[in-house]
Amino acid sequence: MIDHTPPMRTGNSGKIIGSLIALAALATAAGLGLSFYLSSSSIHSLLTENHELNKALSNLTREEQIGFATVVNQQRDSLGQVTTELKFVQTAAGKPREIVDEQVFTIVGDVVHFDALIVKFSDQAVRAGEERALYLWRRIYGEQTPPEKGQPIQIPGKTPERYHAITQSLKVKDRETFWEAVWSLANDPNRLSEYGITAVFGNAIYTKVEPDKVYLFRIGATGQIYPEVVDFGNP
Repeated sequence: MIDHTPPMRTGNSGKIIGSLIALAALATAAGLGLSFYLSSSSIHSLLTENHELNKALSNLTREEQIGFATVVNQQRDSLGQVTTELKFVQTAAGKPREIVDEQVFTIVGDVVHFDALIVKFSDQAVRAGEERALYLWRRIYGEQTPPEKGQPIQIPGKTPERYHAITQSLKVKDRETFWEAVWSLANDPNRLSEYGITAVFGNAIYTKVEPDKVYLFRIGATGQIYPEVVDFGNP
C-alpha cells in the first residue's frame, strides 16, 4: 500500500511556535516593567509632591524611648531548658507613655534578640533643617533561633501603629505604596537614596531577661537602640 499522506512541514510550524513564545516573553517582560515603573512613579510623586506627607515627616521629633518589655513567666524544665514568656510593648512616636501595641511572645532561653529597622530621612528629604528617623520593629527571637526564623513583631509592608500620623497624612490608596517602599529598605537599603532616604542595619539588640524587671528601649545620641534595665522587684 502506498502512503499518500503529505509530509509535515516542521520548519515553518517551529518558527511560528518560536515566534509566539518570544512574543509571550516580551509581553510578560513589558508587563513587569510597567508594574515596576508605576510603582516607582507612585513613590516618586509621594516623596516629591505630597506636602502633607512632608509635613508629617518634618513633625517627627527625636525619640528617646520606643517601647519596653517585661517577663510574664519564666520556667526551667527538668533538662535545664529555660522558656520565657515575654510581653513586648510599642509606644507612640514621640509619646513614650502612650501604648499603641502589646504582644506576648514565647521564647526558648532567657537571652532575647529584638530586631528593628531604622529608616533615616535626611534634611533633603524632609526639608526641615535636620534629619528625621523612623524606628520599625521587625522581629524577636531567642539565642538559639536563627534571625530569619524569628517571630514577627510587625508584618513588613503593613502600616505601623506607632506612626499613625504619617499614615493619616496619606490618601488611603497611597498608604500601602508608601509603607511597602519603606519596608523594602530592609532588603535594599539604598532603594530610595535619591530622595535622601536610607536604612541603617545592625539594629538587632539583645539582652538577658529576668522577672521583676522592665527593659526600656532607648535611642542613643547616634540614633542606635539600646536596652535600659529597670529593676522594680527590689525596694
